[in-house]
Amino acid sequence: AQLAESGGGLVQAGGSLRLSCAATGSIFSLNAMGWYRQAPGKERELVAAKSSDKTYYADSVKGRFTISRDIAKNTLYLQMNSLKPEDTAMYYCAARVFGVLTIATMPDYWGQGTQVTVSG
Repeated sequence: AQLAESGGGLVQAGGSLRLSCAATGSIFSLNAMGWYRQAPGKERELVAAKSSDKTYYADSVKGRFTISRDIAKNTLYLQMNSLKPEDTAMYYCAARVFGVLTIATMPDYWGQGTQVTVSG
């Protein structure tokens, strides 16, 4: 499978962005998909993930971000509202063939990333 993110950009604090991740290739085998982010000087962290029966959000984004998946369009979304300067990072789409994405599991596939910058 190949993953391609889009939708990043520069936004003021309090604003919104919607990230998209288009999946191509062997997408029907992808049980879980999610979004990670990495800020300069920090480790990559799992922001949100979705599988057939579970949804995960990091505490830092609960109530502000919403992950969704459109199976028909083979696309994963991340709606980000009430953005804060600390949300500034490169955001990566990821997918796992079996099981779920958690802070303890690793994806099988990664996208190239899309930059989100929130000005304060």
